[in-house]
Amino acid sequence: MAVNIYKDDLPADIDLGSIVAIDTETMGLKTQRDRLCLVQLSSGDGNAHLVQIAQPAKPSPVLAALLADPAVTKLFHFARFDLAALIHYIGAVEGDIYCTKIASKLARTYTDRHGLKELCRELLQIDISKQQQSSDWGAETLTIDQQNYAAGDVLYLHAIREKLSYMLERENRMALANACFGFLPERAQLDLIGFGDVDIFHH
Repeated sequence: MAVNIYKDDLPADIDLGSIVAIDTETMGLKTQRDRLCLVQLSSGDGNAHLVQIAQPAKPSPVLAALLADPAVTKLFHFARFDLAALIHYIGAVEGDIYCTKIASKLARTYTDRHGLKELCRELLQIDISKQQQSSDWGAETLTIDQQNYAAGDVLYLHAIREKLSYMLERENRMALANACFGFLPERAQLDLIGFGDVDIFHH
């Protein structure tokens, strides 16, 4: 596994393929208050690419173009949060979206444990550490533990997607999952304009 770290943007000649796993790290859980610090990406080849976002942020044209490319599927775990952060701080996100948390909730109805750590353990027999989840992602230099944690959030998503898609197809829920994925950009926009705690489908 290689962990590549960049400042402000991806290199111009990078090719991450047609399905890119993406995750974000921020200074907290309130998108409009807590700035975006790190964007992690992987093509599923066992390597991770970490883009540190400076304060104040500088332009990220290569990353922005990747996010806006409709031909690239964006693969997330808990896409709702990551999409809101990316839209707010980088730019529009276009193309198909796949969220392993939503897929898990629709496919793995025998459990209420849908975190990435649990998915890695059950589906891939891999134990990942979440110890660095709450740490200073705005630091100028990331520790080795932070780098490994951040990489782990994207390295396994392609394999998890494959397992969950098989289960969704088996249970005849793939079309429903795709409909949910398609609504995620609008769900993120609702969060950004103040509807984060409101269930608009509730009576």
